[in-house]
Amino acid sequence: MKYYFAVLRKYAVFNGRARRKEFWYFMLFSFIITMVLQMIGIILKLPAIGHNPNDCLRVLYGVAILIPILALWARRMHDVNKSGWFALIPIYNLILACEEGTHGTNKYGANPKGDYYD
Repeated sequence: MKYYFAVLRKYAVFNGRARRKEFWYFMLFSFIITMVLQMIGIILKLPAIGHNPNDCLRVLYGVAILIPILALWARRMHDVNKSGWFALIPIYNLILACEEGTHGTNKYGANPKGDYYD
């Protein structure tokens, strides 16, 4: 959960680097939160936004974390020594998100792992 809150603390920080652990834990917790909000919407019979019934809370959460997710994608691309714009390339962005980051310092900053690897 600490990685989830770390991303939220860096709400609109598009510079620097984000390690794989930070990226994937944020995505996991975001998915879980989205599913819980969807279930709450179904239980409370909330109004629909768009074509999906009972998705009001899910859509509001998605809008709230849109900027942090974009910033996280950019920082993750920076960790593999690529421009943040690579996050817009389908499939390739997922391959880059799974790769280990550049060891040591690269042009986007210091290694977020520091001198150790876990």
